[in-house]
Amino acid sequence: MESSEEVGENTIRTSSEEEEEEVEREPSNFENGDGEDEEVEDEEEDEEDEDDEDDDDEEPPRRKPILDASRLIAQRSKLENLVERMRKEKVRLRVHDILIKGNSKTKDSLIEAEVEAIKNASTMQELLEAAGVANANLQRLEIFDSVKITLDSGPPELPGTANVVIEVVEAGNPLSGECGAYTKPAARSWTFEGSVKYKNWLGYGDLWDGSLAYGPNQTSEVSAGVYLPRLKRLMTPLVARLSLLSQDWMEFSSYKERSLGLSLGLYSTKYHDLGYNLGWRTITDPSQMASNSIRRQLGNSLLSSLKYTFKVDKRNSAVRPTRGYAFVSTSQIGGLAPDHRSLRFVRQEFDLRYAIPFGFDRAAMNFGVSAGVVLPWGNGFLNKPSSLPERFFLGGDFSPVCTIGGPTTVWGFKTRGMGPTEPRREVRDENKGKDNDALGRDFVGGDLAVTAFADLSFDLPLRWLREHGIHGHIFAGAGNLAKLTENEFRSFSFQKFMETFRTSVGVGIVVPTRLFRLEGNFYYILKQQEHDRGKTGFRFSISAPS
Repeated sequence: MESSEEVGENTIRTSSEEEEEEVEREPSNFENGDGEDEEVEDEEEDEEDEDDEDDDDEEPPRRKPILDASRLIAQRSKLENLVERMRKEKVRLRVHDILIKGNSKTKDSLIEAEVEAIKNASTMQELLEAAGVANANLQRLEIFDSVKITLDSGPPELPGTANVVIEVVEAGNPLSGECGAYTKPAARSWTFEGSVKYKNWLGYGDLWDGSLAYGPNQTSEVSAGVYLPRLKRLMTPLVARLSLLSQDWMEFSSYKERSLGLSLGLYSTKYHDLGYNLGWRTITDPSQMASNSIRRQLGNSLLSSLKYTFKVDKRNSAVRPTRGYAFVSTSQIGGLAPDHRSLRFVRQEFDLRYAIPFGFDRAAMNFGVSAGVVLPWGNGFLNKPSSLPERFFLGGDFSPVCTIGGPTTVWGFKTRGMGPTEPRREVRDENKGKDNDALGRDFVGGDLAVTAFADLSFDLPLRWLREHGIHGHIFAGAGNLAKLTENEFRSFSFQKFMETFRTSVGVGIVVPTRLFRLEGNFYYILKQQEHDRGKTGFRFSISAPS
C-alpha cells in the first residue's frame, strides 16, 4: 500500500492529508532555523564574518519546508494514482496483521469475531468495504464510545500487504436505563415498560437487564435477562431470560393466569429466530363463576416448547408504512418435557403485509392478511381441548397496521370481544336467597383465526401537521374465529365461517410518537354476532410497533 487510511464513524482520512496540516502549522517553528542554537565563540571577529555565518545558518530552514512540501506532493500523487487505479481495476491486497488497541475490559476474541471479514479481504476494495461493515458491527454492540479503524501499509519486506489497526474507546458509564411502550405477544396487548441495563460486565459485549412492564387488564411482568452477542466460537447470539408474568382476564374469560418461565434464544440471524421456552403456569378462577370449558383448564401445567420465527420486513416504516412488504411465519410445538402435565400442542401463524404508494401527499394503501391455527397432539388429540392460553383471541384497542406477527385484532371490537362464548356458571347468593345469574358470558377463544384489513393513509392539508407526521386514514377490517377441537371440526363449514366474518370500517387521525402510535378513530361496525363486543363510536387507541 502506498499510504494509510482511517475508517471510523463513516470517515476516511489519508496520512497525506494529516501531514499537509502539519506542514501548514510548521513554518513558524522554522522562522529562525538552527541559528538560534549557535553562539559566536569569538567576539572579536569582524562584522562581515558574522554576516556570512548568519547567511549560512539561515539557508537550511529555507530548504526544509521545500523538502517537506515535495514529499507531500509526491505522497499525494501516489494516493491519487492509487485511487485512480482502484476505479479502473481491483487492487490485489492481503491483510498481514490486525492490531487492537484501547480495550482494557473487552475481550480481543469479541472484536476479532466482529471483524472476521477483514481477514478474508483479497483486494483493496474489499478491505475498505469490510472495514466499514466491521466499524458498524462494533458500534452496534453499544459498549464503545468510539471506534476507529486504520488501514496502513504492511512490512516493507512483504509488498502487497496491509496492517489493520482497530482503536476503541470503551463506554465510560456501563449503566443505562430506558422506558417505552411495547407490544407483548404473550399478553396480546401493549405494555409500558421500564428497564435498567448494565453493559459488558464479563467483557464479551454482554448486556444484563432487569425490567418491569405494566399494561391494561392488570397485565404485569417482572423479568431479568442477559444477551451475549458472541460467546467463544458461537456464531449466534445467546439470549436467556427469566420472567414472572401475571394477567387478569376475569372481565372477559373469568380466569387469572400466572407464569414463571425461562426462555432461551438458541439461534438468531437477520431472518430466522429459534427459541426454547420452559415455564410453570397456573390458571385460577377466584370468582368461581367460570364457564365449563374454562373450569376444565384450571390448575397447574408445564410449558416446554420450541418456537421458530421467520421474518422479512422490507417496509420503509413500522409506524407508517408507505411502501414495501413484510412476512412473518411462526411455528411452535409444545409438550417436549416427559411430564403428564406438559401441554402438548402445535401452533402455526402467518402474517403478510403490503404497502402501495400513490405518489402524492404521501398517500399509501396498506393491506394485511393474518391466519393462525392451534391443535393438540397425541393419542385422541381431536377429542381433546386445546390449551387455553395458546388459543386465539381477537379484539383490542390497537392498530393492526404496525403490529405484525399473527391475527390479533379487528378495528372497533374490544379486547377479547369476538369469537366463541359460553355462559358463566350460575352462583346462588345465600345472603339474598336467590339465583344471581352470571355476569354474562366467557370468551373462550378459537383454534382457527383469520383477519384482514385495508388502510388508506394520507397527509392532512395543514403544514404544521405534515411536519410532525400527523396524518389521516380511512380503514376497513374483518376477522373471525372458530373452534376445531373436541370434534368440532366435524361440523366446521368454510362457507359458514366466511358468512360469520365480523367487519368494520372507520376514519381517524394518527399521531405518531417515539414510543407509540396514537389514533383517534370513529368506528362503524358493519357486522357482528350476537355476543360480540363491537361498538360504533369514537375511541382513542394506542399501538406500539412489534
